[in-house]
Amino acid sequence: MTKKHLLIIALVWPEPSSTAAGNRMLQLIQYFLRKNYQITMASTAIESELSIDLDTLGIQKASIQLNHSSFDEFVTQLNPEVVLFDRFLTEEQFGWRVAEFAPNALRILDTEDLHSLRQTREKCFKNSIPFSTDAWLNEGITKREISSIYRSDISLIISLYEMYLLKDVLRMDESILIYLPFLLDPISKEEEQTWNSFENRVDFSCVGNGKHAPNVDAIVWLKSEIWPLIRKQLPKANLKIYGAYLPERIRQMHTENEGFLVKGWAENVNEVFNQARVNLAPLRFGAGLKGKLIDAMQNGTPSVTTSVGAEGMHGDLDFNGQIAETSENIAASAIELYKNQSLWEEAQTNGFEIINTLYDKSVWIEKLDAKIGSVQKDLETHRKNNFVGAILGHQTMASTKYMSKWIEEKNI
Repeated sequence: MTKKHLLIIALVWPEPSSTAAGNRMLQLIQYFLRKNYQITMASTAIESELSIDLDTLGIQKASIQLNHSSFDEFVTQLNPEVVLFDRFLTEEQFGWRVAEFAPNALRILDTEDLHSLRQTREKCFKNSIPFSTDAWLNEGITKREISSIYRSDISLIISLYEMYLLKDVLRMDESILIYLPFLLDPISKEEEQTWNSFENRVDFSCVGNGKHAPNVDAIVWLKSEIWPLIRKQLPKANLKIYGAYLPERIRQMHTENEGFLVKGWAENVNEVFNQARVNLAPLRFGAGLKGKLIDAMQNGTPSVTTSVGAEGMHGDLDFNGQIAETSENIAASAIELYKNQSLWEEAQTNGFEIINTLYDKSVWIEKLDAKIGSVQKDLETHRKNNFVGAILGHQTMASTKYMSKWIEEKNI
């Protein structure tokens, strides 16, 4: 049987061991490999030491250039049945070229999270004003991201809250959207029995990539306000900070006599969580699903986070830990969870239930199969029904295309 061809256009080469976005992309890669697709991944970026080894997965790699007609020839020769953009920025950069030179390819946008939501929340936080949907709608990046979603045939939305914003606030047609959270294997009872018990765990963990602004802010908040309150009540406890690309100002926060230990990148995050008693994720802004909270649940580790951190994570189920907003309440919740075994074990059980109920990949793969199949069956009609997308695609062709060509000519 002839294999279909998938082209993934990535802003960066995936790093599953350091980012939730990298894990998400690996899950999508595994999905398309199971569907017998031949995959090519293309990017303008340079690979890092933590980039996934795509060769071992049988995935071809291609280096592409921005604002360069060489991509046109590349995608024409490849002639993919499906093109997957790894975030709206790559759709902005290459979507119009795909539409012109591979017009029959199904264009899928993996939003990862709504970047506009995350950035608007950060802006509101830094200006000490409450977040509102009006503030989000007024941002230029929101208009850019929503335009990208409209131009795509299908957009993968990772959070139910973000689905709410698109469907209920913006009234977007659900035919161009699909809610697709992390695709996880259920946790078995046998696996659960391998987790360390309450008595065999010590200390707190905090995990987050240092290139991600919400993580850096969370660590700063822990150091300045939250951890001193916890340490005062638990003088023998330590907080271990893990993450790739931690900036120098975070590394300089390492203070052994205060139990604030900056460890850096962890090669095996499962070991980190299986040793920690409580995970701390005091996120004051952000979007999407939080990989650190998923990793904690998958290793039986309760978490303390904010409403932003827990957003979209647990549906109507009880969270696997505590949700608090202020320094004092986060510290009090962390101390209680650390000391109260029955509360801790209840939170652990909640995490087990959340993973197995909300993230079972067999359920979501079936839904994704149906979505892709129905759109591919009559792509022309699907696009005709998305008239807003057609308008935005036309405008993009008329503006982005000629700006890109001007830049290309200027660079010769």
